[in-house]
Amino acid sequence: MIALEDADSCKVHDKCGVFACQAPGRLVAVDMFNGMMAIQHRGQESAGIAAVYGAGDIRVHVGMGLASIVFSNKELQYLHGDSAIGHIRYATTGASDLTNAQPFVFKMPEMQVAIGFNGNIVNYDELKAELENNGTVFISTTDTEVIGQLFIHELESGQTDYFAAMKTVMQKLDGAYSIVMLTGRGEIIACRDPKGFKPLCMGKRDGAVFLASESEALDTVDAVFEREIEPGEVLVIHNGIVKSKRVLTEERHGHCMFEYVYFMRPDAVFEGKHIYKVRENLGRSLARTYKIKADVVIPIPDSGRSAALGFSKESGIPFEEGLIKNRYVWRTFIMPSDKARKSGVKLKLNAVREIVKGKRVVLVDDSIVRGTTMVKIVRMVREAGAKEVHLVISCPPVIAPCYMGVDFSTYKELIASDKSTKEIAEFLGADSVNYATIKGLMESIGLPKTDLCMACLDEDYPTRKRLGKLHHN
Repeated sequence: MIALEDADSCKVHDKCGVFACQAPGRLVAVDMFNGMMAIQHRGQESAGIAAVYGAGDIRVHVGMGLASIVFSNKELQYLHGDSAIGHIRYATTGASDLTNAQPFVFKMPEMQVAIGFNGNIVNYDELKAELENNGTVFISTTDTEVIGQLFIHELESGQTDYFAAMKTVMQKLDGAYSIVMLTGRGEIIACRDPKGFKPLCMGKRDGAVFLASESEALDTVDAVFEREIEPGEVLVIHNGIVKSKRVLTEERHGHCMFEYVYFMRPDAVFEGKHIYKVRENLGRSLARTYKIKADVVIPIPDSGRSAALGFSKESGIPFEEGLIKNRYVWRTFIMPSDKARKSGVKLKLNAVREIVKGKRVVLVDDSIVRGTTMVKIVRMVREAGAKEVHLVISCPPVIAPCYMGVDFSTYKELIASDKSTKEIAEFLGADSVNYATIKGLMESIGLPKTDLCMACLDEDYPTRKRLGKLHHN
């Protein structure tokens, strides 16, 4: 076998996941841990849980690394309470250190409030400067603290209606977000941005209420999926009773297409669409579009598997697991810098010579962003004896930066921003590169363009204003 290191170091990454639980009269720490483990793939830099303890006291424990490392039985016993929120982090705004680990806890004279956030605020700098000019002192470098400070300001100004307070906050925010908050009274407040960029769903089990970034986390705690939180909707949960109000509405939605292509686990459901089926549909669509003559279809694990199966079924070309991933090494993007990724824990990928030698190989993956890792994979497959290597990519070419919470923010880091498909194939050393089309993507998801954010594919940014940052650099 031929070994490859850093197979995930140049993948595109989302930055966070959130989970929350309220179960009146019962301890929720174990459910919180299990739910967060289910969404661990959304971020591995830090993990944290905040829980209400006693008379209005919020206990919080955060740490760097995976939830399984951050939380032992001792920490879970410390988080003694029946209402809690949790957070899994991958940073796009703010440094990767304990100062920025969430949930954050804000202390007011009458009450404490904890907050966890999945998303990215486009006008973060503007809002932070405004708050600082009014005397607010920040202890972190994340947009989460800006959101928390805006909410606390509303409460300190005398606003007692959480729906009204959150509406005021949300009207100031431009960007993508799903937010969960916990008050010292045991209330959980949650919201989703008015365009629905980021996912958030709700489930119930025996009087307990759960919120999660992905639906499979509800399955993990045996909760029954009820519904997704609507874009622009605010929830207030107290004593197991859910109250909701859609405080903001917008005609155009912007569900992140990368959730369907890569971010979510295959067993998740997002906006009524089963992720596994969407990815299989993408593979089938690619097989109909590109009549590649080949001997074997091989997924680049794990994100290429569903699309590869679809391509194989539609084309009739046999499916084989020709690349083997080491399951005992976690994704390398837990490391906070490129240098650390390359010198720290390495993800090893191996090509099986017996499967690829002398074969015309179709390699299927979800996306090509920077291309530096794909070069190594193609070279590795050729060194294992492949006669031809054809890349099939279930996402259209990524040509523009994302400011909605995905970790590529400049044109220069995107291989497709200034290269043709032929030039990309030459750079990667492949016989061909075959991308999904935007039309094929929409058809495979089953949603119209007006419901999706595909700005990284077509530069049509569904934000309130054209972003001043958008320029080639």
